[in-house]
Amino acid sequence: MHGTRISTWSHRGLAAVAAAGSLLTVITTATSASADTASAPAGGSKVVCTSKKPGLAPALSHDIAVALDGRQGASALAFYDRPTGTHCAFQSGTHFDSASVVKVTVLGALLRQAEEAHRKLTPHEVKLTTAMITKSDNTSTNALWRQVGPAGVKRFLALAEMRNTVPGPGVAWGLTQITADDQLKLMQLLTKDNAVLARTSRGYALDLMHRVTPEQRWGVPAGAPATARVHVKNGWLPRQTGGWRVNSVGTFTDHGNDYGMAVLSTGNRTMDYGVATVESAARVIHRDLHR
Repeated sequence: MHGTRISTWSHRGLAAVAAAGSLLTVITTATSASADTASAPAGGSKVVCTSKKPGLAPALSHDIAVALDGRQGASALAFYDRPTGTHCAFQSGTHFDSASVVKVTVLGALLRQAEEAHRKLTPHEVKLTTAMITKSDNTSTNALWRQVGPAGVKRFLALAEMRNTVPGPGVAWGLTQITADDQLKLMQLLTKDNAVLARTSRGYALDLMHRVTPEQRWGVPAGAPATARVHVKNGWLPRQTGGWRVNSVGTFTDHGNDYGMAVLSTGNRTMDYGVATVESAARVIHRDLHR
């Protein structure tokens, strides 16, 4: 089944990823008096970053490009940091199979439906959503996907302005087509006041993402500072063609500030290889942001 976890997996002992490729040229241009833009080539595309913090855009674009250039398969990334007005993108409009990261969207759609009905989640819904996010339980996801329904998912995507996300056919939620841009919109939606999800709904979703079981806390949390509160959801899916899909999305709060990222990958020969790709990009982002 799409999104099915094959076995309990631990990334301990994962070999460190060497920086791939030669030193990449970073091009920096001023976009305004308060922000600059920098880009660096990687895999036939470019990592493009903008930031109001001097020096951060060129550092991030260069380091993300080094982390991703030369990796097997295809990858995409989107990142924001609210305090510094920083944004980075790499192939962020490209579609990928969602695997289990779509479960945050399913949760958002359910919470929106409950708000519109002016009700709280039932005890059964709490049980299902908790298992779906903290343990990535597929049986719970199947039930909630059917309950929310195609119309409910599409309504939430429209309200969240996740215009490039295409729900999987039938019950194939793991084959939902997602982009890094849309996943980043969802992370930002969870961390600021908005008209789509109330504060209580956002807090509920973030709490579940914070309580993800330890063996599933790999991916974008790699390299996060000890002071950051981590909220994460990962997805992993092997298919007969195109190898492993390995995705990770998350948001981080630290002393009242927040930032988040989405890193998607496909064509990985193993799950470990995909995790290494995701984590190599995440580490340089955390490092550069907290220098």
